[in-house]
Amino acid sequence: MSLFQSSLRRRDAFAAASSAVGLSALSAEAVAAQEQRDRNAPVPAKDNLKITKLETILVKPRWLFLKIHTNAGIVGLGEPITEGRALTCAEAVKEIEPYLVGKDPRPVEKHWQAIYRHAFYRGGPILTSALSGIDQALWDIKGKALGVPVYELLGGPTRDRVRVYAHASQTDQMKKLQGQGFTAFKTGVAKRKPRGNRYIFTEGDVEHAAEVFADLRRAMGKEVDIAIDFHGAISPATAKLLIKAYEPYYPMFIEEPCQAQNHDVMAEIARGTHLPIATGERVFTKWGFREVLEKKAATVLQPDMCHAGGITEVRLIAGMAEAYYADIAPHNPLGPISLAAGVQLACSIPNFLCQEQVSLGEGYIKQPFKVREGFLEVPKGPGLGIELDEQAMADKIGHDWRNQESYDPEDDSVVDW
Repeated sequence: MSLFQSSLRRRDAFAAASSAVGLSALSAEAVAAQEQRDRNAPVPAKDNLKITKLETILVKPRWLFLKIHTNAGIVGLGEPITEGRALTCAEAVKEIEPYLVGKDPRPVEKHWQAIYRHAFYRGGPILTSALSGIDQALWDIKGKALGVPVYELLGGPTRDRVRVYAHASQTDQMKKLQGQGFTAFKTGVAKRKPRGNRYIFTEGDVEHAAEVFADLRRAMGKEVDIAIDFHGAISPATAKLLIKAYEPYYPMFIEEPCQAQNHDVMAEIARGTHLPIATGERVFTKWGFREVLEKKAATVLQPDMCHAGGITEVRLIAGMAEAYYADIAPHNPLGPISLAAGVQLACSIPNFLCQEQVSLGEGYIKQPFKVREGFLEVPKGPGLGIELDEQAMADKIGHDWRNQESYDPEDDSVVDW
């Protein structure tokens, strides 16, 4: 007797036994509901499903989109991009393609392990970004094949909407974004021109930075969240001075107060302030974040869905962070596919703080995200819950974006940007 036949006999026996107490109708309804779910799933679990092609597309302003095609017509979407290295990432995806073509896309974790570990020289921004975009697309395929959102495959929703923040450096910008529904923002360290990034800011420079932020706080009020991104471009000594000056104005968090790889110094900075320290956009995989957590360098982790290892890996990073009572605020200065992946992750973990975004998808996806009272609604569609608008994207194909080259205006030496 097959397992399927055995299952049918057990179901019939249960229905017969239940009829005496009036439960047969309930059993029949459950069976009917399961049959309906099976019909709705585009690809039944036992059906043949194979990857046929990986396609990368340069998309303005600086993004790289990935389509993973299958023999069932399902296309998975991802963003395998390192900013300023789009062509390099596209080539990395091309090198991974022979491994994936012909394989079933549904064992996502196995593919993650194979792509990461078989590289021998593991990790780094390029290979991990390529893997991240592929991982997003595989989850998209799996969700579409089963007819459910990715968050359902990660344990179901922990929340029904996802808070987002926007970038702004001036009061009028924040007010305009507030009118569009945003309640959280991120700004930078205000600098007096033409000064560069000195190791120690002057007293006037520190006072200027603090006063600009104080003006933002006064204009926006006490209930609006405003984070400050140091961008890893400021020395530890100056970072300490600035943080002390900012403390009276309650920033939501201080991001990358020093170079991101310097976890020991970041931990020292964190011990010297009650403000939350955030980091993670330039940290890769669970192994990189393990060090941040163990050294208590940050309490707000910002893994990037396009750099840290994709949905598979960031879900694990979130679990590690929960054990250290740290929150997750996914980094995302990229496109709507990255945002969609972040939203799926955000609504499936308990320790989510806020989601970064620079594009809600207008002109790129058929149903752009909408901000209401500071939040995005959780998408209900299968997979990542988005669909590219190919017609709207037609005039955005191709770019040659490069990272900013910054020099000190006083002596023309190279500085971080």
